[in-house]
Amino acid sequence: MNARRVLEGRVAVVTGAARGIGFAIAERYAQEGAKLVMADLDAKGLDESAARLRAGGAEVVTEAGDLSLQDVAERTIKAATTHFGRLDILANNAGGGILRPFLDHTPETLRATVDRNLWTCIWCCWYALPVMKAQRYGRIVNLGADSVRNGLFDHAAYNAAKGGMHGMTTGLAREFAQDGITVNTVAPCVVSTPQLDEVAARDPELVRKVTSIVPMGRPGTMAEVASMVLYLSGEEASFVTGQVISVNGGTTML
Repeated sequence: MNARRVLEGRVAVVTGAARGIGFAIAERYAQEGAKLVMADLDAKGLDESAARLRAGGAEVVTEAGDLSLQDVAERTIKAATTHFGRLDILANNAGGGILRPFLDHTPETLRATVDRNLWTCIWCCWYALPVMKAQRYGRIVNLGADSVRNGLFDHAAYNAAKGGMHGMTTGLAREFAQDGITVNTVAPCVVSTPQLDEVAARDPELVRKVTSIVPMGRPGTMAEVASMVLYLSGEEASFVTGQVISVNGGTTML
Protein backbone atom coordinates (compact mmCIF):
# COMPACT_ATOMS: atom_id res chain seq x y z
CA MET A 1 0.00 0.00 0.00
CA ASN A 2 1.34 3.44 -0.90
CA ALA A 3 1.84 5.87 1.97
CA ARG A 4 -0.43 8.90 1.98
CA ARG A 5 1.36 11.93 0.58
CA VAL A 6 2.01 14.70 3.08
CA LEU A 7 -0.10 17.36 1.32
CA GLU A 8 -2.75 15.16 -0.25
CA GLY A 9 -5.90 17.21 -0.78
CA ARG A 10 -4.28 20.49 0.24
CA VAL A 11 -4.29 23.66 -1.87
CA ALA A 12 -1.19 25.85 -1.94
CA VAL A 13 -0.27 29.23 -3.35
CA VAL A 14 3.43 29.63 -4.14
CA THR A 15 4.68 33.07 -5.12
CA GLY A 16 7.83 33.65 -7.13
CA ALA A 17 7.27 30.17 -8.50
CA ALA A 18 8.65 30.47 -12.03
CA ARG A 19 12.14 29.36 -11.11
CA GLY A 20 14.67 28.98 -8.34
CA ILE A 21 13.57 28.28 -4.79
CA GLY A 22 9.94 29.06 -5.62
CA PHE A 23 9.79 26.41 -8.31
CA ALA A 24 11.58 23.93 -6.03
CA ILE A 25 8.88 24.52 -3.40
CA ALA A 26 6.06 24.15 -5.93
CA GLU A 27 7.60 20.96 -7.28
CA ARG A 28 7.94 19.48 -3.79
CA TYR A 29 4.36 20.42 -2.92
CA ALA A 30 3.14 18.78 -6.13
CA GLN A 31 5.09 15.62 -5.36
CA GLU A 32 3.34 15.49 -2.01
CA GLY A 33 -0.13 15.81 -3.51
CA ALA A 34 -0.97 19.52 -3.29
CA LYS A 35 -3.01 21.40 -5.86
CA LEU A 36 -1.18 24.56 -6.82
CA VAL A 37 -1.61 28.21 -7.66
CA MET A 38 1.76 29.33 -9.00
CA ALA A 39 2.36 33.09 -9.19
CA ASP A 40 5.20 35.15 -10.63
CA LEU A 41 5.97 38.36 -12.47
CA ASP A 42 7.57 36.33 -15.28
CA ALA A 43 4.55 35.10 -17.25
CA LYS A 44 6.53 33.08 -19.80
CA GLY A 45 8.70 31.37 -17.19
CA LEU A 46 5.64 30.70 -15.07
CA ASP A 47 3.82 28.98 -17.92
CA GLU A 48 6.86 26.83 -18.69
CA SER A 49 7.30 25.79 -15.05
CA ALA A 50 3.62 25.03 -14.62
CA ALA A 51 3.71 22.88 -17.75
CA ARG A 52 6.54 20.84 -16.25
CA LEU A 53 4.48 20.09 -13.16
CA ARG A 54 1.32 19.35 -15.12
CA ALA A 55 3.29 16.84 -17.18
CA GLY A 56 3.92 14.99 -13.93
CA GLY A 57 0.22 14.94 -13.09
CA ALA A 58 -0.08 18.01 -10.86
CA GLU A 59 -3.16 20.24 -10.85
CA VAL A 60 -1.85 23.77 -11.42
CA VAL A 61 -3.27 27.18 -12.22
CA THR A 62 -1.12 30.24 -12.77
CA GLU A 63 -1.41 33.95 -12.01
CA ALA A 64 1.12 36.31 -13.56
CA GLY A 65 1.67 39.82 -12.26
CA ASP A 66 3.36 42.09 -9.75
CA LEU A 67 2.34 40.82 -6.33
CA SER A 68 3.37 44.05 -4.63
CA LEU A 69 0.17 45.46 -6.16
CA GLN A 70 -2.91 44.89 -4.05
CA ASP A 71 -5.18 43.81 -6.89
CA VAL A 72 -2.71 41.25 -8.20
CA ALA A 73 -2.30 39.70 -4.75
CA GLU A 74 -6.07 39.61 -4.31
CA ARG A 75 -6.52 37.91 -7.68
CA THR A 76 -3.83 35.35 -6.88
CA ILE A 77 -5.32 34.33 -3.54
CA LYS A 78 -8.83 34.21 -5.00
CA ALA A 79 -7.57 31.83 -7.69
CA ALA A 80 -7.13 29.16 -5.04
CA THR A 81 -10.73 29.31 -3.83
CA THR A 82 -12.15 29.85 -7.30
CA HIS A 83 -10.41 26.85 -8.86
CA PHE A 84 -9.99 24.51 -5.89
CA GLY A 85 -12.50 25.65 -3.26
CA ARG A 86 -10.06 26.33 -0.45
CA LEU A 87 -6.61 27.60 0.50
CA ASP A 88 -4.47 25.68 2.96
CA ILE A 89 -0.91 26.87 2.35
CA LEU A 90 0.71 30.13 1.34
CA ALA A 91 4.43 30.13 0.55
CA ASN A 92 5.55 33.75 0.26
CA ASN A 93 8.67 33.34 -1.84
CA ALA A 94 8.36 36.29 -4.23
CA GLY A 95 11.22 38.71 -3.77
CA GLY A 96 14.71 39.35 -4.98
CA GLY A 97 17.33 41.67 -3.69
CA ILE A 98 18.94 44.67 -5.30
CA LEU A 99 22.21 44.16 -3.50
CA ARG A 100 24.58 47.11 -3.30
CA PRO A 101 26.15 49.36 -0.67
CA PHE A 102 23.41 51.35 1.01
CA LEU A 103 24.50 54.74 -0.31
CA ASP A 104 24.68 53.36 -3.86
CA HIS A 105 20.93 52.78 -3.81
CA THR A 106 18.54 55.18 -5.49
CA PRO A 107 15.03 55.98 -4.30
CA GLU A 108 13.80 53.66 -7.06
CA THR A 109 15.95 50.69 -6.02
CA LEU A 110 15.05 51.16 -2.36
CA ARG A 111 11.33 51.15 -3.16
CA ALA A 112 11.72 48.17 -5.48
CA THR A 113 13.52 46.18 -2.78
CA VAL A 114 10.80 46.82 -0.22
CA ASP A 115 8.00 46.25 -2.73
CA ARG A 116 9.40 42.95 -3.97
CA ASN A 117 10.19 41.45 -0.60
CA LEU A 118 7.76 42.94 1.92
CA TRP A 119 4.64 44.27 0.20
CA THR A 120 4.22 41.04 -1.77
CA CYS A 121 4.10 39.19 1.54
CA ILE A 122 1.84 41.72 3.28
CA TRP A 123 -0.81 41.72 0.57
CA CYS A 124 -0.85 37.95 0.09
CA CYS A 125 -1.17 37.36 3.84
CA TRP A 126 -3.89 39.99 4.11
CA TYR A 127 -6.02 38.19 1.54
CA ALA A 128 -5.15 34.63 2.58
CA LEU A 129 -5.75 34.89 6.31
CA PRO A 130 -9.54 35.44 6.21
CA VAL A 131 -9.89 32.29 4.12
CA MET A 132 -7.70 30.28 6.45
CA LYS A 133 -9.42 31.66 9.54
CA ALA A 134 -12.83 30.64 8.19
CA GLN A 135 -11.49 27.14 7.54
CA ARG A 136 -9.75 27.07 10.94
CA TYR A 137 -6.69 25.74 9.18
CA GLY A 138 -3.73 27.28 7.42
CA ARG A 139 0.01 27.25 6.96
CA ILE A 140 1.92 30.38 5.98
CA VAL A 141 5.62 30.00 5.25
CA ASN A 142 7.58 33.13 4.42
CA LEU A 143 10.94 32.99 2.69
CA GLY A 144 13.12 35.36 4.68
CA ALA A 145 16.87 35.83 4.79
CA ASP A 146 19.65 34.73 7.11
CA SER A 147 21.38 38.02 6.25
CA VAL A 148 18.91 39.74 8.61
CA ARG A 149 20.69 37.95 11.45
CA ASN A 150 24.30 38.25 10.29
CA GLY A 151 24.37 41.75 8.79
CA LEU A 152 25.79 40.61 5.49
CA PHE A 153 27.62 43.23 3.45
CA ASP A 154 25.63 45.09 0.76
CA HIS A 155 22.38 43.77 2.23
CA ALA A 156 21.13 46.68 4.39
CA ALA A 157 18.14 47.64 2.25
CA TYR A 158 17.31 44.00 1.52
CA ASN A 159 17.52 43.25 5.23
CA ALA A 160 15.12 46.09 5.97
CA ALA A 161 12.52 44.40 3.77
CA LYS A 162 13.18 40.84 4.89
CA GLY A 163 13.43 41.94 8.52
CA GLY A 164 9.93 43.35 8.15
CA MET A 165 8.81 39.94 6.96
CA HIS A 166 10.48 38.28 9.95
CA GLY A 167 8.72 40.70 12.30
CA MET A 168 5.34 40.19 10.65
CA THR A 169 5.79 36.43 11.09
CA THR A 170 5.83 36.67 14.87
CA GLY A 171 2.94 39.12 15.02
CA LEU A 172 0.69 37.05 12.78
CA ALA A 173 1.66 33.81 14.50
CA ARG A 174 0.45 35.14 17.84
CA GLU A 175 -2.66 36.81 16.43
CA PHE A 176 -3.89 33.66 14.66
CA ALA A 177 -2.50 30.99 17.01
CA GLN A 178 -5.95 29.83 18.09
CA ASP A 179 -7.37 29.73 14.59
CA GLY A 180 -5.54 26.61 13.44
CA ILE A 181 -3.05 28.75 11.51
CA THR A 182 0.72 28.65 11.83
CA VAL A 183 3.04 31.32 10.45
CA ASN A 184 6.77 30.72 10.11
CA THR A 185 9.75 31.97 8.16
CA VAL A 186 12.49 29.94 6.50
CA ALA A 187 15.66 32.02 6.23
CA PRO A 188 18.20 30.72 3.72
CA CYS A 189 21.70 32.06 3.26
CA VAL A 190 23.46 31.71 -0.08
CA VAL A 191 21.65 29.12 -2.21
CA SER A 192 22.66 27.64 -5.54
CA THR A 193 19.96 29.02 -7.85
CA PRO A 194 19.77 30.39 -11.38
CA GLN A 195 19.69 33.84 -9.78
CA LEU A 196 22.98 33.13 -7.98
CA ASP A 197 24.50 32.04 -11.28
CA GLU A 198 23.51 35.39 -12.77
CA VAL A 199 25.13 37.27 -9.88
CA ALA A 200 28.26 35.15 -10.22
CA ALA A 201 28.51 36.03 -13.91
CA ARG A 202 28.46 39.74 -13.02
CA ASP A 203 30.39 39.69 -9.75
CA PRO A 204 32.13 36.41 -8.95
CA GLU A 205 34.00 38.03 -6.07
CA LEU A 206 30.73 38.88 -4.31
CA VAL A 207 29.55 35.28 -4.52
CA ARG A 208 32.93 34.08 -3.27
CA LYS A 209 32.76 36.46 -0.30
CA VAL A 210 29.23 35.46 0.60
CA THR A 211 30.02 31.76 0.37
CA SER A 212 33.18 32.17 2.45
CA ILE A 213 31.18 32.94 5.59
CA VAL A 214 29.32 29.59 5.44
CA PRO A 215 31.02 27.11 7.81
CA MET A 216 30.10 24.23 5.52
CA GLY A 217 31.94 26.00 2.71
CA ARG A 218 29.25 25.78 0.06
CA PRO A 219 25.92 27.28 -0.95
CA GLY A 220 22.78 25.49 0.09
CA THR A 221 20.66 23.70 -2.46
CA MET A 222 17.14 24.59 -3.48
CA ALA A 223 16.02 21.12 -2.37
CA GLU A 224 17.39 21.74 1.14
CA VAL A 225 15.35 24.91 1.47
CA ALA A 226 12.23 23.33 -0.03
CA SER A 227 12.48 20.46 2.43
CA MET A 228 12.16 22.79 5.42
CA VAL A 229 9.32 24.69 3.75
CA LEU A 230 7.51 21.40 3.15
CA TYR A 231 7.81 20.39 6.80
CA LEU A 232 6.39 23.70 8.01
CA SER A 233 3.57 23.38 5.47
CA GLY A 234 2.36 20.02 6.75
CA GLU A 235 0.16 18.84 9.58
CA GLU A 236 3.10 17.51 11.59
CA ALA A 237 4.34 21.07 12.18
CA SER A 238 1.12 22.01 13.98
CA PHE A 239 2.95 23.14 17.15
CA VAL A 240 5.60 25.19 15.34
CA THR A 241 4.66 28.83 14.85
CA GLY A 242 6.27 32.26 15.01
CA GLN A 243 9.68 30.85 14.20
CA VAL A 244 12.45 32.04 11.91
CA ILE A 245 14.32 28.87 10.97
CA SER A 246 17.61 29.31 9.17
CA VAL A 247 18.77 26.91 6.46
CA ASN A 248 22.27 28.25 6.31
CA GLY A 249 25.08 25.72 6.72
CA GLY A 250 25.81 27.18 10.16
CA THR A 251 26.28 30.80 9.09
CA THR A 252 24.34 31.92 12.16
CA MET A 253 23.66 29.63 15.08
CA LEU A 254 20.94 29.74 17.74
